Amino acid sequence: MNSIIEHLRKIVGEENIKTDVEELERYSKDETSGVRPPLPMAVVFANSANEVSEIMKFAYNHKIPVTPRGAGTGLSGGAVAEKNGLILSLEKMNHIIEFDAENMTVTVEPGVITDEIQKLAEEHGLFYAGDPASSESSSIGGNVAENAGGVKVLKYGPTSYHVLGIEVVLPTGEIVHFGGKMMKNVMGYDMIRLFIGSEGTLGIVTKIILRLIPKPKYSAVLLAPFESIDDAVRCVPKVLSQSGILPTSIELMDKYSVQMASRFLNEAIPYQEAGCHLIFEIDSSDRQSLIKLYISLGEKLQQMGAMEVYIADNRHQKMKIWKFRKAIAEGIIAFRPEHCMEDVSVPINAIPRLIQSTYQIARKNNIEVLNFGHVGDGNVHVTFLKPESMNNENWKLSTEKSLEELYQITAQLEGSMTGEHGVGLKRKKYLPIFFRQEEIDLMKKIKKAIDPGNILNPSKLFMS
Repeated sequence: MNSIIEHLRKIVGEENIKTDVEELERYSKDETSGVRPPLPMAVVFANSANEVSEIMKFAYNHKIPVTPRGAGTGLSGGAVAEKNGLILSLEKMNHIIEFDAENMTVTVEPGVITDEIQKLAEEHGLFYAGDPASSESSSIGGNVAENAGGVKVLKYGPTSYHVLGIEVVLPTGEIVHFGGKMMKNVMGYDMIRLFIGSEGTLGIVTKIILRLIPKPKYSAVLLAPFESIDDAVRCVPKVLSQSGILPTSIELMDKYSVQMASRFLNEAIPYQEAGCHLIFEIDSSDRQSLIKLYISLGEKLQQMGAMEVYIADNRHQKMKIWKFRKAIAEGIIAFRPEHCMEDVSVPINAIPRLIQSTYQIARKNNIEVLNFGHVGDGNVHVTFLKPESMNNENWKLSTEKSLEELYQITAQLEGSMTGEHGVGLKRKKYLPIFFRQEEIDLMKKIKKAIDPGNILNPSKLFMS
């Protein structure tokens, strides 16, 4: 092992390799609850694509597993260490390479925090529409690896919608480039989309060209409580198909997630005991048009059964509503650290059946559950909670049973096991519920063609 460490030091320098136990433990995991990873051999910090290339050539020739790591905010175990492997941290590759106002693009390294890109775009009257909930802490490289979504996918799409070009280091060390600053490009296979969402199993993205758009000048947020989840979700397809309005976001909070946020913030929300709350955000570049939109939407929501509609069109009021939505996850971490947060995705009209099923699953397995998420695109964060009186062994058994049942129902509803968090280590054993063996084998063939030595994030996505 000493000779391996010495060779890596020659590539990245003494200060860019860590082998002490404290650092190994820190970098061996992401934010996935319940994962107990092995310690890696070392953590290596790359500063350039050339260094990543040299590291991968060496690792490939010596059959050393490599796990790429961004900011470590993932929720699938995708950045969890491999036994006797390397963690390859990209956090020092955090430079904005170029801002191109004429082409409305920004070129960045993978370690740039997503929020920095959004702030840069705003300074120039533009908008980076990729907006995961973790934008203040997640890196753009991690967003690309997981094809991150967030609250604005309904109108603006996930990360893949905004990536025009990439530079990738392959498992064998070659550096390849796909795409560019052009909007349209149909030459050859769509390799950009192959690498986006591949969870660091096919290549390491070292440069990203992102598309920016004109920033809408005005926005408004509407809060609508409903007596039941069925009533709330029933109105969503009608808003999308009949109102002529495409909201930026439509978010759902069931009554248990509202209680969690209320406890965390120590404040109540209007109609606290309602069965469900929906949050709508709409935007426009014209203030009068926005006013007409939110008046029209508010009237339609009341006609569709909303108990009341609260409209926020100034910064303070909007932040107050969004603060409540974002406090759900913060409350879960603070009060219920033993939990299992999922992000299943189903057709919108199947959401009531999905959520009702989660309540039945939780009761059957003697645990608790709350639901929140991006109802406008069918993505629900089903979150199972460990009762305080339950021991760890029973919690593990109950969680495994609950996940199996949740995924079976999701598959029956023609949904997906994960809408934005990824498969990673956490969910890989459930993949056969959603794919036939022929389909899994095809994906494995792609992996083998690009990574014949199976050294890049080898334990993720598929069972051995």
